[in-house]
Amino acid sequence: MRLSSLLFLVCFFTVAMSQCAAAAKARHFRWEVSNMFWSPDCEEKVVIGINGQFPGPTIRAKAGDTIVVHLKNGLHTEGVVIHWHGIRQFGTPWADGTASISQCAINPEETFTYRFVVDKPGTYFYHGHYGMQRAAGLYGSLIVDVADGDEEPFKYDGEINLLLSDWYHESIYTQMVGLSSNPFRWIGEPQSLLINGRGQFNCSLAAAHTPGAKQCAAAGNRHCAPVILPVLPNKTYRLRVASTTSLASLNLAVGNHKLTVVEADGNYVEPFAVDDIDIYSGDSYSVLLTTDQDTSANYWVSVGVRGRQPRTAPALAVLNYRPNRASRLPAAAPPATPAWDDFARSKAFTYRILGRAGVTPPPPATSDRRIELLNTQNRMGGGHVKWSINNVSMVLPATPYLGSLKMGLRSALPSAARPSDTFGRGYDVMRPPANPNTTVGDNVYVLAHNATVDVVLQNANALARNVSEVHPWHLHGHDFWVLGYGDGAFRGDAGDAAALNLRNPPLRNTAVIFPYGWTAIRFVADNPGVWAFHCHIEPHLHMGMGVIFAEAVDRVSELPKAAVSCGATATALMAGAGGHV
Repeated sequence: MRLSSLLFLVCFFTVAMSQCAAAAKARHFRWEVSNMFWSPDCEEKVVIGINGQFPGPTIRAKAGDTIVVHLKNGLHTEGVVIHWHGIRQFGTPWADGTASISQCAINPEETFTYRFVVDKPGTYFYHGHYGMQRAAGLYGSLIVDVADGDEEPFKYDGEINLLLSDWYHESIYTQMVGLSSNPFRWIGEPQSLLINGRGQFNCSLAAAHTPGAKQCAAAGNRHCAPVILPVLPNKTYRLRVASTTSLASLNLAVGNHKLTVVEADGNYVEPFAVDDIDIYSGDSYSVLLTTDQDTSANYWVSVGVRGRQPRTAPALAVLNYRPNRASRLPAAAPPATPAWDDFARSKAFTYRILGRAGVTPPPPATSDRRIELLNTQNRMGGGHVKWSINNVSMVLPATPYLGSLKMGLRSALPSAARPSDTFGRGYDVMRPPANPNTTVGDNVYVLAHNATVDVVLQNANALARNVSEVHPWHLHGHDFWVLGYGDGAFRGDAGDAAALNLRNPPLRNTAVIFPYGWTAIRFVADNPGVWAFHCHIEPHLHMGMGVIFAEAVDRVSELPKAAVSCGATATALMAGAGGHV
Protein backbone atom coordinates (compact mmCIF):
# COMPACT_ATOMS: atom_id res chain seq x y z
CA MET A 1 0.00 0.00 0.00
CA ARG A 2 1.38 3.42 -0.91
CA LEU A 3 2.10 5.88 1.89
CA SER A 4 -0.47 8.36 0.55
CA SER A 5 -3.21 5.69 0.68
CA LEU A 6 -2.22 4.69 4.19
CA LEU A 7 -2.32 8.29 5.36
CA PHE A 8 -5.77 8.70 3.77
CA LEU A 9 -7.12 5.67 5.66
CA VAL A 10 -5.63 6.87 8.94
CA CYS A 11 -7.18 10.29 8.45
CA PHE A 12 -10.54 8.78 7.44
CA PHE A 13 -10.84 6.55 10.50
CA THR A 14 -9.57 9.30 12.79
CA VAL A 15 -12.24 11.70 11.52
CA ALA A 16 -14.95 9.02 11.69
CA MET A 17 -14.06 8.13 15.28
CA SER A 18 -13.95 11.77 16.32
CA GLN A 19 -17.38 12.36 14.75
CA CYS A 20 -18.82 9.37 16.65
CA ALA A 21 -17.27 10.63 19.87
CA ALA A 22 -18.67 14.10 19.25
CA ALA A 23 -22.14 12.72 18.57
CA ALA A 24 -22.38 10.72 21.81
CA LYS A 25 -22.29 12.85 24.96
CA ALA A 26 -21.87 12.26 28.66
CA ARG A 27 -24.80 13.85 30.47
CA HIS A 28 -24.15 14.56 34.16
CA PHE A 29 -26.72 14.95 36.92
CA ARG A 30 -26.36 15.61 40.65
CA TRP A 31 -29.35 14.39 42.59
CA GLU A 32 -30.29 14.20 46.24
CA VAL A 33 -33.12 11.94 47.33
CA SER A 34 -35.07 13.16 50.35
CA ASN A 35 -38.42 13.03 52.10
CA MET A 36 -40.57 16.12 51.72
CA PHE A 37 -44.10 17.31 52.26
CA TRP A 38 -46.18 17.33 49.07
CA SER A 39 -49.82 17.26 48.03
CA PRO A 40 -50.08 15.04 44.94
CA ASP A 41 -53.89 14.86 45.16
CA CYS A 42 -54.39 18.01 47.28
CA GLU A 43 -53.95 16.03 50.53
CA GLU A 44 -50.58 16.77 52.12
CA LYS A 45 -48.44 13.69 52.75
CA VAL A 46 -44.74 12.79 52.79
CA VAL A 47 -43.26 11.80 49.43
CA ILE A 48 -39.77 10.77 48.36
CA GLY A 49 -38.54 13.39 45.92
CA ILE A 50 -35.35 14.29 44.07
CA ASN A 51 -33.81 17.75 44.34
CA GLY A 52 -37.06 18.98 45.88
CA GLN A 53 -39.12 17.77 42.91
CA PHE A 54 -41.96 15.28 42.56
CA PRO A 55 -41.94 13.43 40.23
CA GLY A 56 -38.18 13.48 39.88
CA PRO A 57 -36.38 15.39 37.11
CA THR A 58 -36.82 14.13 33.56
CA ILE A 59 -33.67 12.81 31.92
CA ARG A 60 -33.48 13.45 28.19
CA ALA A 61 -30.66 11.98 26.13
CA LYS A 62 -29.82 10.57 22.71
CA ALA A 63 -29.09 6.97 21.83
CA GLY A 64 -25.42 6.27 22.50
CA ASP A 65 -25.09 8.89 25.24
CA THR A 66 -23.62 8.08 28.63
CA ILE A 67 -25.73 9.00 31.65
CA VAL A 68 -23.86 9.87 34.83
CA VAL A 69 -26.00 10.36 37.94
CA HIS A 70 -24.29 11.25 41.21
CA LEU A 71 -26.99 10.16 43.66
CA LYS A 72 -26.83 11.31 47.29
CA ASN A 73 -29.09 9.61 49.79
CA GLY A 74 -30.70 12.36 51.86
CA LEU A 75 -33.12 9.98 53.57
CA HIS A 76 -32.38 9.93 57.29
CA THR A 77 -32.89 6.30 58.24
CA GLU A 78 -32.97 4.06 55.16
CA GLY A 79 -31.02 3.12 52.09
CA VAL A 80 -31.96 3.91 48.50
CA VAL A 81 -31.25 2.75 44.93
CA ILE A 82 -32.66 3.78 41.55
CA HIS A 83 -33.49 1.34 38.76
CA TRP A 84 -33.35 2.63 35.17
CA HIS A 85 -36.38 0.79 33.85
CA GLY A 86 -35.88 -0.54 30.31
CA ILE A 87 -32.18 0.34 30.06
CA ARG A 88 -30.37 -2.93 29.41
CA GLN A 89 -27.07 -2.01 31.08
CA PHE A 90 -24.76 -3.84 28.69
CA GLY A 91 -21.38 -3.91 30.41
CA THR A 92 -22.64 -2.12 33.53
CA PRO A 93 -24.79 -4.64 35.46
CA TRP A 94 -23.83 -2.96 38.73
CA ALA A 95 -25.71 0.18 37.57
CA ASP A 96 -29.08 -1.59 37.20
CA GLY A 97 -30.15 -0.18 40.56
CA THR A 98 -31.65 -3.21 42.30
CA ALA A 99 -30.91 -3.48 46.01
CA SER A 100 -29.54 -6.87 47.11
CA ILE A 101 -29.30 -7.97 43.47
CA SER A 102 -27.00 -5.65 41.52
CA GLN A 103 -25.77 -3.42 44.34
CA CYS A 104 -25.84 -2.53 48.01
CA ALA A 105 -28.38 0.03 49.10
CA ILE A 106 -26.84 3.51 49.31
CA ASN A 107 -26.62 4.45 52.98
CA PRO A 108 -27.88 7.79 54.35
CA GLU A 109 -25.58 10.71 53.50
CA GLU A 110 -23.57 8.57 51.06
CA THR A 111 -23.26 9.24 47.33
CA PHE A 112 -23.17 6.58 44.63
CA THR A 113 -22.45 7.27 40.98
CA TYR A 114 -24.48 5.52 38.29
CA ARG A 115 -22.77 5.53 34.91
CA PHE A 116 -24.33 3.73 31.94
CA VAL A 117 -25.02 4.02 28.22
CA VAL A 118 -28.54 4.42 26.83
CA ASP A 119 -28.05 2.26 23.77
CA LYS A 120 -31.37 2.67 21.94
CA PRO A 121 -34.12 5.27 21.64
CA GLY A 122 -37.41 4.90 23.43
CA THR A 123 -39.76 5.87 26.23
CA TYR A 124 -38.39 4.79 29.61
CA PHE A 125 -38.54 5.81 33.25
CA TYR A 126 -36.67 5.32 36.50
CA HIS A 127 -37.82 4.43 40.00
CA GLY A 128 -36.76 3.29 43.44
CA HIS A 129 -36.07 -0.43 43.84
CA TYR A 130 -35.58 -0.74 47.59
CA GLY A 131 -38.49 -1.76 49.79
CA MET A 132 -41.58 -0.06 48.36
CA GLN A 133 -40.02 3.35 47.68
CA ARG A 134 -41.55 3.53 44.21
CA ALA A 135 -44.98 3.69 45.88
CA ALA A 136 -43.72 6.64 47.95
CA GLY A 137 -43.07 8.71 44.83
CA LEU A 138 -39.48 7.90 43.89
CA TYR A 139 -39.78 7.92 40.10
CA GLY A 140 -39.39 10.05 37.00
CA SER A 141 -39.18 9.95 33.20
CA LEU A 142 -36.22 8.94 31.05
CA ILE A 143 -36.58 9.78 27.37
CA VAL A 144 -34.03 8.63 24.79
CA ASP A 145 -34.20 10.28 21.36
CA VAL A 146 -32.69 8.82 18.21
CA ALA A 147 -29.01 9.50 17.65
CA ASP A 148 -28.02 12.40 15.43
CA GLY A 149 -28.54 11.47 11.80
CA ASP A 150 -31.11 8.75 12.57
CA GLU A 151 -34.87 9.04 12.10
CA GLU A 152 -37.92 7.50 13.74
CA PRO A 153 -40.05 5.34 11.43
CA PHE A 154 -42.98 7.74 11.92
CA LYS A 155 -43.49 11.50 11.76
CA TYR A 156 -44.93 13.90 14.32
CA ASP A 157 -44.97 17.63 15.08
CA GLY A 158 -44.59 17.66 18.87
CA GLU A 159 -44.41 15.56 22.01
CA ILE A 160 -46.40 15.17 25.21
CA ASN A 161 -45.03 13.16 28.13
CA LEU A 162 -47.49 11.37 30.45
CA LEU A 163 -46.12 9.59 33.52
CA LEU A 164 -48.96 7.68 35.20
CA SER A 165 -49.02 6.48 38.79
CA ASP A 166 -51.31 5.64 41.69
CA TRP A 167 -51.18 7.21 45.13
CA TYR A 168 -51.86 5.98 48.66
CA HIS A 169 -52.44 8.14 51.72
CA GLU A 170 -51.12 5.39 53.98
CA SER A 171 -47.32 5.38 54.24
CA ILE A 172 -45.30 2.63 52.59
CA TYR A 173 -44.02 1.62 56.03
CA THR A 174 -47.54 0.92 57.27
CA GLN A 175 -48.25 -0.92 54.03
CA MET A 176 -45.16 -3.11 54.36
CA VAL A 177 -45.93 -3.98 57.98
CA GLY A 178 -49.45 -5.01 56.98
CA LEU A 179 -48.20 -7.18 54.12
CA SER A 180 -45.83 -8.99 56.49
CA SER A 181 -48.28 -9.31 59.37
CA ASN A 182 -50.18 -12.29 60.73
CA PRO A 183 -53.07 -11.79 60.27
CA PHE A 184 -52.40 -10.37 56.82
CA ARG A 185 -53.45 -6.79 56.09
CA TRP A 186 -53.86 -5.94 52.41
CA ILE A 187 -53.02 -2.41 51.25
CA GLY A 188 -56.38 -1.88 49.54
CA GLU A 189 -56.98 0.27 46.48
CA PRO A 190 -55.17 3.59 45.92
CA GLN A 191 -56.83 6.82 46.97
CA SER A 192 -56.10 8.52 43.65
CA LEU A 193 -54.51 8.20 40.24
CA LEU A 194 -51.88 10.72 39.16
CA ILE A 195 -50.89 12.16 35.79
CA ASN A 196 -47.41 13.65 35.90
CA GLY A 197 -47.62 13.55 39.69
CA ARG A 198 -50.94 15.40 39.97
CA GLY A 199 -54.42 14.19 40.83
CA GLN A 200 -57.51 15.09 42.81
CA PHE A 201 -58.91 13.27 45.85
CA ASN A 202 -62.52 13.44 46.95
CA CYS A 203 -63.53 15.75 44.11
CA SER A 204 -63.73 15.70 40.30
CA LEU A 205 -62.78 18.10 37.54
CA ALA A 206 -65.85 16.80 35.71
CA ALA A 207 -68.32 16.76 38.60
CA ALA A 208 -71.17 17.77 36.27
CA HIS A 209 -70.83 14.35 34.61
CA THR A 210 -70.13 12.38 37.81
CA PRO A 211 -73.20 11.83 40.02
CA GLY A 212 -72.53 12.71 43.65
CA ALA A 213 -69.08 14.15 43.00
CA LYS A 214 -67.89 17.51 44.29
CA GLN A 215 -66.33 19.92 41.79
CA CYS A 216 -62.63 20.48 42.41
CA ALA A 217 -61.58 24.05 43.10
CA ALA A 218 -60.50 25.91 39.98
CA ALA A 219 -57.44 27.36 41.67
CA GLY A 220 -55.35 26.44 44.66
CA ASN A 221 -52.45 24.13 45.39
CA ARG A 222 -49.92 24.02 42.54
CA HIS A 223 -48.99 20.46 43.53
CA CYS A 224 -52.37 19.16 42.41
CA ALA A 225 -53.40 21.73 39.81
CA PRO A 226 -55.09 20.18 36.76
CA VAL A 227 -52.63 18.96 34.13
CA ILE A 228 -53.02 21.05 30.96
CA LEU A 229 -51.64 19.68 27.68
CA PRO A 230 -51.46 22.52 25.11
CA VAL A 231 -51.71 21.56 21.43
CA LEU A 232 -52.23 23.28 18.09
CA PRO A 233 -55.00 22.21 15.70
CA ASN A 234 -54.24 19.90 12.78
CA LYS A 235 -50.95 18.65 14.14
CA THR A 236 -49.75 15.15 15.05
CA TYR A 237 -48.37 14.65 18.54
CA ARG A 238 -46.41 11.80 20.02
CA LEU A 239 -47.77 10.93 23.44
CA ARG A 240 -45.11 9.14 25.48
CA VAL A 241 -46.98 7.20 28.16
CA ALA A 242 -45.41 5.19 30.99
CA SER A 243 -46.93 3.56 34.07
CA THR A 244 -45.05 3.41 37.35
CA THR A 245 -48.10 2.39 39.39
CA SER A 246 -47.70 0.42 42.60
CA LEU A 247 -50.85 -1.66 42.02
CA ALA A 248 -53.28 -0.34 39.43
CA SER A 249 -53.59 -1.48 35.83
CA LEU A 250 -54.78 1.48 33.80
CA ASN A 251 -56.64 2.51 30.67
CA LEU A 252 -55.98 5.80 28.87
CA ALA A 253 -58.30 7.55 26.42
CA VAL A 254 -58.54 11.05 24.89
CA GLY A 255 -62.04 12.32 24.16
CA ASN A 256 -63.01 12.10 20.46
CA HIS A 257 -59.45 11.23 19.37
CA LYS A 258 -57.97 8.05 17.96
CA LEU A 259 -54.60 6.81 19.22
CA THR A 260 -52.11 5.06 16.94
CA VAL A 261 -49.72 2.80 18.85
CA VAL A 262 -46.16 2.95 17.43
CA GLU A 263 -43.82 2.00 20.30
CA ALA A 264 -43.92 -0.36 23.28
CA ASP A 265 -41.19 -0.52 25.95
CA GLY A 266 -38.62 1.23 23.77
CA ASN A 267 -39.28 -0.94 20.71
CA TYR A 268 -41.12 -0.03 17.52
CA VAL A 269 -44.33 -1.94 16.82
CA GLU A 270 -46.53 -2.32 13.77
CA PRO A 271 -48.80 0.76 13.96
CA PHE A 272 -52.47 0.23 14.80
CA ALA A 273 -55.27 2.64 15.75
CA VAL A 274 -57.45 2.31 18.86
CA ASP A 275 -59.86 4.38 20.94
CA ASP A 276 -57.93 3.70 24.15
CA ILE A 277 -54.95 1.74 25.47
CA ASP A 278 -54.48 -0.56 28.46
CA ILE A 279 -51.22 0.06 30.28
CA TYR A 280 -49.95 -2.13 33.08
CA SER A 281 -47.39 -1.27 35.73
CA GLY A 282 -43.97 -1.24 34.07
CA ASP A 283 -45.33 -0.64 30.55
CA SER A 284 -44.43 2.28 28.32
CA TYR A 285 -45.92 3.27 24.96
CA SER A 286 -45.76 5.92 22.31
CA VAL A 287 -49.04 6.73 20.58
CA LEU A 288 -49.70 9.27 17.85
CA LEU A 289 -52.64 11.64 18.22
CA THR A 290 -53.82 14.03 15.50
CA THR A 291 -55.62 17.19 16.63
CA ASP A 292 -58.31 17.02 13.95
CA GLN A 293 -61.40 17.66 16.07
CA ASP A 294 -63.53 20.79 16.66
CA THR A 295 -60.96 23.51 17.30
CA SER A 296 -63.33 25.54 19.49
CA ALA A 297 -63.33 22.86 22.20
CA ASN A 298 -60.95 21.32 24.70
CA TYR A 299 -60.95 17.57 25.40
CA TRP A 300 -60.55 15.26 28.38
CA VAL A 301 -57.66 12.90 28.85
CA SER A 302 -58.99 10.16 31.12
CA VAL A 303 -57.07 7.46 33.02
CA GLY A 304 -59.08 4.77 34.82
CA VAL A 305 -58.53 1.45 36.59
CA ARG A 306 -58.61 -1.88 34.76
CA GLY A 307 -58.13 -5.46 35.96
CA ARG A 308 -59.34 -4.80 39.52
CA GLN A 309 -62.75 -3.68 40.75
CA PRO A 310 -62.16 0.08 40.84
CA ARG A 311 -62.57 2.04 44.04
CA THR A 312 -60.44 4.89 42.71
CA ALA A 313 -61.83 7.72 40.59
CA PRO A 314 -60.31 8.25 37.12
CA ALA A 315 -57.57 10.85 36.75
CA LEU A 316 -58.32 13.67 34.32
CA ALA A 317 -56.21 16.11 32.32
CA VAL A 318 -57.19 18.66 29.68
CA LEU A 319 -56.06 18.55 26.05
CA ASN A 320 -56.07 22.28 25.40
CA TYR A 321 -56.60 23.27 21.77
CA ARG A 322 -54.88 26.63 21.45
CA PRO A 323 -55.90 29.44 21.39
CA ASN A 324 -58.75 28.25 23.67
CA ARG A 325 -58.34 29.17 27.33
CA ALA A 326 -56.67 26.40 29.35
CA SER A 327 -59.20 26.99 32.15
CA ARG A 328 -62.08 26.16 29.82
CA LEU A 329 -63.05 22.64 30.88
CA PRO A 330 -64.45 20.34 28.20
CA ALA A 331 -68.22 20.39 27.94
CA ALA A 332 -68.53 16.72 27.05
CA ALA A 333 -68.25 13.90 29.57
CA PRO A 334 -64.82 12.25 29.93
CA PRO A 335 -64.31 8.98 28.03
CA ALA A 336 -65.68 6.08 30.03
CA THR A 337 -63.13 3.51 31.21
CA PRO A 338 -64.03 0.02 29.90
CA ALA A 339 -65.42 -2.44 32.42
CA TRP A 340 -62.65 -3.49 34.80
CA ASP A 341 -63.21 -7.20 34.16
CA ASP A 342 -63.64 -7.07 30.39
CA PHE A 343 -60.54 -9.16 29.84
CA ALA A 344 -61.60 -10.06 26.31
CA ARG A 345 -61.15 -6.40 25.43
CA SER A 346 -57.78 -6.28 27.20
CA LYS A 347 -56.58 -9.37 25.34
CA ALA A 348 -57.77 -7.98 22.01
CA PHE A 349 -55.62 -4.89 22.53
CA THR A 350 -52.57 -6.82 23.75
CA TYR A 351 -52.70 -9.36 20.91
CA ARG A 352 -52.52 -6.54 18.34
CA ILE A 353 -49.06 -5.51 19.51
CA LEU A 354 -46.64 -6.99 16.95
CA GLY A 355 -43.06 -6.36 15.89
CA ARG A 356 -42.62 -3.69 13.22
CA ALA A 357 -41.97 -5.12 9.77
CA GLY A 358 -38.42 -4.49 8.60
CA VAL A 359 -37.36 -3.17 12.01
CA THR A 360 -37.96 -5.76 14.73
CA PRO A 361 -35.57 -8.71 14.44
CA PRO A 362 -37.16 -12.17 14.50
CA PRO A 363 -36.53 -14.45 17.48
CA PRO A 364 -34.27 -17.49 17.28
CA ALA A 365 -36.22 -20.37 15.74
CA THR A 366 -35.63 -22.68 18.72
CA SER A 367 -34.65 -22.40 22.36
CA ASP A 368 -31.99 -24.12 24.44
CA ARG A 369 -33.97 -24.15 27.66
CA ARG A 370 -37.54 -23.70 28.84
CA ILE A 371 -38.38 -22.46 32.33
CA GLU A 372 -42.00 -22.66 33.47
CA LEU A 373 -42.94 -20.38 36.36
CA LEU A 374 -46.18 -21.05 38.23
CA ASN A 375 -47.50 -17.94 40.01
CA THR A 376 -49.41 -18.85 43.18
CA GLN A 377 -50.60 -17.20 46.36
CA ASN A 378 -49.68 -19.21 49.45
CA ARG A 379 -49.38 -19.20 53.22
CA MET A 380 -46.31 -19.62 55.35
CA GLY A 381 -45.82 -19.96 59.07
CA GLY A 382 -49.49 -20.48 59.77
CA GLY A 383 -50.84 -17.17 58.48
CA HIS A 384 -48.34 -15.07 56.55
CA VAL A 385 -49.54 -14.60 52.96
CA LYS A 386 -46.90 -14.85 50.22
CA TRP A 387 -46.67 -14.94 46.45
CA SER A 388 -44.61 -17.87 45.24
CA ILE A 389 -42.99 -19.09 42.05
CA ASN A 390 -43.04 -22.89 41.71
CA ASN A 391 -43.94 -22.88 45.42
CA VAL A 392 -40.90 -20.84 46.48
CA SER A 393 -41.31 -17.25 47.68
CA MET A 394 -38.29 -15.09 46.84
CA VAL A 395 -36.30 -13.46 49.64
CA LEU A 396 -33.38 -11.11 49.06
CA PRO A 397 -30.04 -11.44 50.86
CA ALA A 398 -27.86 -8.97 52.75
CA THR A 399 -25.14 -9.49 50.15
CA PRO A 400 -25.94 -8.45 46.56
CA TYR A 401 -26.10 -11.45 44.26
CA LEU A 402 -23.78 -9.78 41.76
CA GLY A 403 -21.04 -9.52 44.38
CA SER A 404 -21.55 -12.90 46.04
CA LEU A 405 -21.69 -14.82 42.75
CA LYS A 406 -18.76 -12.90 41.27
CA MET A 407 -16.65 -13.69 44.34
CA GLY A 408 -17.92 -17.25 44.76
CA LEU A 409 -19.49 -16.62 48.17
CA ARG A 410 -22.15 -19.33 48.03
CA SER A 411 -22.63 -19.09 51.80
CA ALA A 412 -24.07 -15.61 51.28
CA LEU A 413 -27.07 -16.95 49.32
CA PRO A 414 -30.33 -17.61 51.21
CA SER A 415 -30.62 -21.12 49.78
CA ALA A 416 -28.31 -23.60 48.09
CA ALA A 417 -31.19 -25.44 46.43
CA ARG A 418 -31.50 -25.15 42.66
CA PRO A 419 -34.94 -23.81 41.68
CA SER A 420 -37.17 -25.98 39.52
CA ASP A 421 -37.54 -25.39 35.78
CA THR A 422 -41.14 -26.56 35.84
CA PHE A 423 -44.11 -27.38 38.02
CA GLY A 424 -46.31 -30.44 38.27
CA ARG A 425 -48.58 -30.93 35.26
CA GLY A 426 -51.28 -32.11 37.64
CA TYR A 427 -51.60 -28.68 39.28
CA ASP A 428 -55.14 -27.31 38.84
CA VAL A 429 -54.71 -23.61 37.99
CA MET A 430 -58.48 -23.06 38.12
CA ARG A 431 -58.78 -23.80 41.86
CA PRO A 432 -57.11 -22.58 45.06
CA PRO A 433 -53.95 -24.55 45.88
CA ALA A 434 -54.73 -27.93 47.42
CA ASN A 435 -51.66 -27.46 49.63
CA PRO A 436 -51.38 -23.74 50.36
CA ASN A 437 -48.06 -23.99 52.22
CA THR A 438 -44.88 -22.53 50.75
CA THR A 439 -41.26 -21.93 51.62
CA VAL A 440 -38.69 -19.22 50.88
CA GLY A 441 -35.57 -19.26 48.72
CA ASP A 442 -33.32 -17.17 46.50
CA ASN A 443 -34.87 -18.38 43.20
CA VAL A 444 -31.56 -17.93 41.34
CA TYR A 445 -31.57 -19.51 37.87
CA VAL A 446 -28.09 -19.84 36.34
CA LEU A 447 -28.27 -19.39 32.56
CA ALA A 448 -25.62 -20.44 30.07
CA HIS A 449 -23.96 -17.56 28.22
CA ASN A 450 -25.74 -16.79 24.91
CA ALA A 451 -28.35 -19.49 25.52
CA THR A 452 -31.79 -18.91 24.05
CA VAL A 453 -34.25 -19.17 26.92
CA ASP A 454 -38.02 -19.59 26.85
CA VAL A 455 -39.98 -18.63 29.94
CA VAL A 456 -43.63 -19.57 30.38
CA LEU A 457 -45.44 -17.53 33.02
CA GLN A 458 -48.43 -19.48 34.34
CA ASN A 459 -51.20 -17.74 36.26
CA ALA A 460 -53.45 -19.57 38.68
CA ASN A 461 -56.25 -19.18 41.19
CA ALA A 462 -55.26 -17.31 44.36
CA LEU A 463 -56.08 -18.48 47.90
CA ALA A 464 -59.69 -17.31 47.60
CA ARG A 465 -61.97 -19.10 45.16
CA ASN A 466 -62.66 -17.55 41.77
CA VAL A 467 -59.83 -15.04 42.10
CA SER A 468 -56.96 -14.82 39.63
CA GLU A 469 -55.17 -11.50 39.29
CA VAL A 470 -53.37 -9.64 36.51
CA HIS A 471 -49.57 -9.80 36.84
CA PRO A 472 -47.25 -7.65 34.67
CA TRP A 473 -43.78 -9.21 34.70
CA HIS A 474 -40.66 -7.10 34.05
CA LEU A 475 -37.23 -8.43 33.03
CA HIS A 476 -34.10 -6.47 33.85
CA GLY A 477 -31.10 -6.41 31.52
CA HIS A 478 -32.96 -7.58 28.39
CA ASP A 479 -35.73 -7.18 25.93
CA PHE A 480 -37.65 -10.34 25.11
CA TRP A 481 -39.95 -11.53 22.37
CA VAL A 482 -43.53 -12.12 23.51
CA LEU A 483 -44.29 -15.34 21.66
CA GLY A 484 -47.88 -15.79 22.72
CA TYR A 485 -50.64 -16.12 25.26
CA GLY A 486 -53.07 -18.83 26.23
CA ASP A 487 -55.98 -19.58 28.55
CA GLY A 488 -55.93 -22.26 31.23
CA ALA A 489 -52.89 -24.42 31.95
CA PHE A 490 -49.86 -24.50 29.68
CA ARG A 491 -49.26 -28.09 28.59
CA GLY A 492 -46.36 -27.69 26.23
CA ASP A 493 -48.13 -29.74 23.58
CA ALA A 494 -48.71 -29.16 19.87
CA GLY A 495 -51.74 -27.00 20.62
CA ASP A 496 -49.71 -24.61 22.78
CA ALA A 497 -46.90 -24.59 20.21
CA ALA A 498 -49.39 -23.57 17.52
CA ALA A 499 -50.33 -20.51 19.61
CA LEU A 500 -46.77 -19.16 19.50
CA ASN A 501 -45.84 -16.42 17.06
CA LEU A 502 -42.32 -16.85 15.70
CA ARG A 503 -42.87 -14.61 12.65
CA ASN A 504 -43.38 -11.11 14.04
CA PRO A 505 -43.59 -11.12 17.86
CA PRO A 506 -43.00 -7.80 19.60
CA LEU A 507 -39.93 -7.03 21.68
CA ARG A 508 -40.85 -5.89 25.19
CA ASN A 509 -39.35 -5.71 28.66
CA THR A 510 -42.69 -6.13 30.46
CA ALA A 511 -45.42 -8.68 29.69
CA VAL A 512 -48.79 -9.27 31.28
CA ILE A 513 -50.25 -12.59 32.39
CA PHE A 514 -54.03 -12.54 32.26
CA PRO A 515 -56.16 -14.28 34.92
CA TYR A 516 -56.12 -18.09 34.61
CA GLY A 517 -53.79 -17.82 31.59
CA TRP A 518 -50.18 -18.09 30.49
CA THR A 519 -47.68 -15.94 28.61
CA ALA A 520 -44.61 -17.26 26.76
CA ILE A 521 -41.50 -15.16 26.14
CA ARG A 522 -38.08 -15.83 24.56
CA PHE A 523 -34.78 -14.02 25.13
CA VAL A 524 -31.08 -14.54 24.58
CA ALA A 525 -28.88 -14.62 27.70
CA ASP A 526 -26.25 -12.37 26.13
CA ASN A 527 -25.78 -9.83 28.93
CA PRO A 528 -23.41 -11.00 31.70
CA GLY A 529 -24.78 -10.01 35.10
CA VAL A 530 -27.45 -10.82 37.64
CA TRP A 531 -30.94 -9.72 36.64
CA ALA A 532 -34.28 -9.56 38.40
CA PHE A 533 -37.42 -10.92 36.75
CA HIS A 534 -40.50 -10.12 38.78
CA CYS A 535 -44.08 -8.97 38.97
CA HIS A 536 -44.02 -5.18 38.72
CA ILE A 537 -46.87 -4.77 41.21
CA GLU A 538 -45.06 -3.37 44.23
CA PRO A 539 -46.80 -5.32 47.02
CA HIS A 540 -46.57 -8.58 45.01
CA LEU A 541 -42.78 -8.22 44.66
CA HIS A 542 -42.57 -7.37 48.35
CA MET A 543 -44.44 -10.63 49.05
CA GLY A 544 -41.94 -12.71 47.06
CA MET A 545 -43.16 -12.74 43.45
CA GLY A 546 -39.93 -12.90 41.50
CA VAL A 547 -36.86 -14.85 40.39
CA ILE A 548 -33.23 -14.05 39.57
CA PHE A 549 -31.37 -14.84 36.34
CA ALA A 550 -27.58 -15.10 36.69
CA GLU A 551 -25.72 -15.00 33.36
CA ALA A 552 -21.99 -15.50 32.82
CA VAL A 553 -21.09 -13.63 36.00
CA ASP A 554 -17.48 -14.71 35.50
CA ARG A 555 -17.42 -12.47 32.40
CA VAL A 556 -18.39 -9.37 34.41
CA SER A 557 -15.33 -7.21 34.91
CA GLU A 558 -14.51 -3.94 36.65
CA LEU A 559 -17.11 -4.36 39.39
CA PRO A 560 -16.89 -1.22 41.57
CA LYS A 561 -16.35 -1.89 45.25
CA ALA A 562 -18.88 0.82 46.07
CA ALA A 563 -21.60 -1.30 44.45
CA VAL A 564 -21.01 -4.43 46.55
CA SER A 565 -19.32 -3.35 49.79
CA CYS A 566 -21.92 -4.73 52.15
CA GLY A 567 -22.77 -8.07 53.73
CA ALA A 568 -20.33 -10.91 53.09
CA THR A 569 -18.62 -9.11 50.20
CA ALA A 570 -17.63 -6.24 52.52
CA THR A 571 -15.75 -8.72 54.69
CA ALA A 572 -14.16 -10.40 51.67
CA LEU A 573 -13.06 -7.04 50.31
CA MET A 574 -11.40 -5.91 53.56
CA ALA A 575 -8.13 -7.53 52.49
CA GLY A 576 -8.33 -6.18 48.93
CA ALA A 577 -7.19 -2.90 47.46
CA GLY A 578 -8.26 -0.66 44.61
CA GLY A 579 -11.70 0.36 43.48
CA HIS A 580 -12.87 -2.74 41.66
CA VAL A 581 -13.49 -6.42 42.28
